[in-house]
Amino acid sequence: QVQLVESGGGLVQPGGSLTLSCVASGRPSSSFDRGWFRQAPGKEREFVGGIIWSDGSTDYADSVKGRFTISSDNAKNTVYLQMNGLQPEDTAVYYCAASRMGWIPRRKSQYTYWGQGTQVTVSS
Repeated sequence: QVQLVESGGGLVQPGGSLTLSCVASGRPSSSFDRGWFRQAPGKEREFVGGIIWSDGSTDYADSVKGRFTISSDNAKNTVYLQMNGLQPEDTAVYYCAASRMGWIPRRKSQYTYWGQGTQVTVSS
């Protein structure tokens, strides 16, 4: 069992930045790659990006490419989502997830463990 806990959400003005963290505990986190998803009210949960734990390879949704950056600190079992240039359409609950596919899935069904989510609100 892996437990994931996200933090770092909040209210930010358009054009601002936030960094989300996802800390893992339980089974060795090196067994699991990580993804970030988000869900806006009334919408499906969508893929934001992901990272391969072993080599740091990343993948991003087109909607966030160039604005969001995913990184990891293996010693702290933590993955980060650095979000720059935030816009109102980025408002959502952001979730961290863990996968053992060996690559970065974009489908939420391919993730085994999920965090509880953290709210990000972009508004003036």
